[in-house]
Amino acid sequence: MKEITINVDGQKFPCCPTMGAMLRFKKETGREVTEMKGDSLTDICTYLWCCVKSASSAEGKQFDLPLIDFADRIDQSALVAWSSMVMGQDESEPSGKKKAQSRS
Repeated sequence: MKEITINVDGQKFPCCPTMGAMLRFKKETGREVTEMKGDSLTDICTYLWCCVKSASSAEGKQFDLPLIDFADRIDQSALVAWSSMVMGQDESEPSGKKKAQSRS
């Protein structure tokens, strides 16, 4: 999955699924990322926050918004775009399938 940026209050933050994001999701929800409900906006928003928090930490960028404040500041388009990527509907990979690599 490619890294994207999320605009929060006019600032761009990195957003990438990392092992740290998965651990944060487990800490916040008590469930593994693999147990996310695809139709749960709460799960998707929480995982998005975890991915922003983790990617920001990895890049040394300060991101201190609590989850609820983050949710108040993002718009639906960011959530929809992220949801599509999380659910394997990234436009660069139709039907969630990765392109085969050629061997040389």
